[in-house]
Amino acid sequence: MSFEERLLMELKAEVAARGVERRRRVTVRRLFAGAAVAGLAAAAAVAVPLLTGTESPAYAVTKNTDGTIRVQIKEFRDADKLEADLARMGVTADVTYLKPGTWCKEGRGKVLGSDNPDDWDKSISGKAIRHTKDGVDLDPKYLGKNRTAVLTYAEDPKAASSKKPSVLWQFGGSVVEGPVEPCVVVDNPSWNDVDGEGQPPAGS
Repeated sequence: MSFEERLLMELKAEVAARGVERRRRVTVRRLFAGAAVAGLAAAAAVAVPLLTGTESPAYAVTKNTDGTIRVQIKEFRDADKLEADLARMGVTADVTYLKPGTWCKEGRGKVLGSDNPDDWDKSISGKAIRHTKDGVDLDPKYLGKNRTAVLTYAEDPKAASSKKPSVLWQFGGSVVEGPVEPCVVVDNPSWNDVDGEGQPPAGS
């Protein structure tokens, strides 16, 4: 089963769940896989239709009618190329793909967000990076000069065949004003945090 087919299957079988992790001050989405799972993150709809050709693109970048830019991820590769394509559309981005159970160390720059999860969607980061059933929408109005869309993904392909609730992949997005420090990879102890019913813990 291909990557996109697997995600489309998970999309049909799971229920959308949304969360904000206060500690990282970024919007985080998780896709859970397993026997009793009901934790499909809203951003998990980045599965895109099958494309023809010998090798399908790892992602698609399109412009919406409202001026926002949609990023649809099919495979977690070619981060540099995605950054270059977004740059040509006027958006500075820092895209990182990580192994399961890891994340970027905090303090990569000045995040334009909110310490209060309830206010995150009203912040610059919340307005600039929005999750829809079709992918991640970036709003150039909030990503002008000296602002970077920091997009971080971590994936565990083996989780799709797991018999217990486990995290398939995780996404975090925020806007950083000024310089963005390189990602220093650290352990993510909350990677497989799920409750007894296969749900992400409250606030995750």
